[in-house]
Amino acid sequence: MPTVDKHEVGTPTWVDLMTPDLEGAKAFYGGLFGWTFRTGAKEAGFYTMCQLNGRDVAGMGVKPKEVPGPARWSVYFEADNVDAFVARATQLGGKVVVPPMDVFQSGRLAFIEDPTGAHFGLWQSREHHGAQLVGEPGTLVWSEVQTRDGARAKDFYTALLGLAPESIANMDYYVLNHGAKGVAGVFQMGMGMPADIPPHWMNYFAVEDTDAAAAKVSQLGGRVHVPPTDMPYGRFSVVTDPTGAAFTLLKPAPM
Repeated sequence: MPTVDKHEVGTPTWVDLMTPDLEGAKAFYGGLFGWTFRTGAKEAGFYTMCQLNGRDVAGMGVKPKEVPGPARWSVYFEADNVDAFVARATQLGGKVVVPPMDVFQSGRLAFIEDPTGAHFGLWQSREHHGAQLVGEPGTLVWSEVQTRDGARAKDFYTALLGLAPESIANMDYYVLNHGAKGVAGVFQMGMGMPADIPPHWMNYFAVEDTDAAAAKVSQLGGRVHVPPTDMPYGRFSVVTDPTGAAFTLLKPAPM
């Protein structure tokens, strides 16, 4: 996929990791994806840009000790007016986790909890326009909300983001379309999912070889939770990094 200069409103624009071990995360993801890193100043909390071929593909920051829960990857959706999106989200049953705030000159963000309990970010680009490369090995290729109330989540995100839902035949799954293009998904968590896994956004990173990447995760101190498995859309594996942040490896099926 070509490089990206600006993401469309209502589509995933950025992903970042909040971790208690920033240096350990650099070692893990650098070894797994070949990323290089540009670490910010102290006043920016040492927020780090993860780069591939000189292009920003993700971010990393230190998770504050007072913030509950494990390390995790978050997805952000592009918003032309974060404050208006937050107001709409609350009208639709969402909750404000982090109210709108400026991030220096980079942009304006907010965090929302959807009506089913999954957290996500809103990002209004200024100097930072999100991921500059997607869909290539080592970059974001897909994001989906995994929830125990897929129908309610589908209604919320389509109304908030202006996306159109498409039901996938023989699957309890919706693709959220921006025009003719699928940009995110809604996955209904079934009885087979452990009860202690809360609703969340799962982010998929493309790889050239799922089996080799999953093996590398283990070598680097991470954990493989779902071994490499074929599905109609490619070969995937669900893993966590050494601090417990979950993500999915995906070798996409040929188009």
